[in-house]
Amino acid sequence: MNERIRVPEVRLIGDDGEQIGVIQTDLARERARESGLDLVEVAPNARPPVCRLMDYGKFKYEQRKKQQKAREKQHRIRIKGIRLRPKTDDHDFQVKVRQARSFLEEGNKVQVTLLFRGREMSHMDLGRDVLMRFAAELADLSSVERAPKLEGRRMTLLLNRNA
Repeated sequence: MNERIRVPEVRLIGDDGEQIGVIQTDLARERARESGLDLVEVAPNARPPVCRLMDYGKFKYEQRKKQQKAREKQHRIRIKGIRLRPKTDDHDFQVKVRQARSFLEEGNKVQVTLLFRGREMSHMDLGRDVLMRFAAELADLSSVERAPKLEGRRMTLLLNRNA
């Protein structure tokens, strides 16, 4: 930008996008000063390098605004957690299913964690059945991204919304 450009000549593009041609770098800087703009190097690897007359501060501001607008339109996927026990009663189970359904409809992923205590550790198959029943209840809306997996005293299942 401006004084940092060290090559003897550059291909100059005006502020309206028209090609001015290959001129001495000092002349290009002079033109930029006369018009109250900055001389910005846009293609440094070209021979000769391509420079453009522009208001650099305004250019950076517009870029930042575009990035903010793009970020606003993004939907960040979050993982929402639901905890169960192997002996969770039917009504409580249905409440958790409804809660997971609302999370999935919002576009989030749902991680279902089944906690084991004491003697429940010897009945892992019951826990796996509870998680598979949970996945079956939500099969119309979601798919299993990660099958039930035991990690210590907890078994986890990850559900993702169908496209």
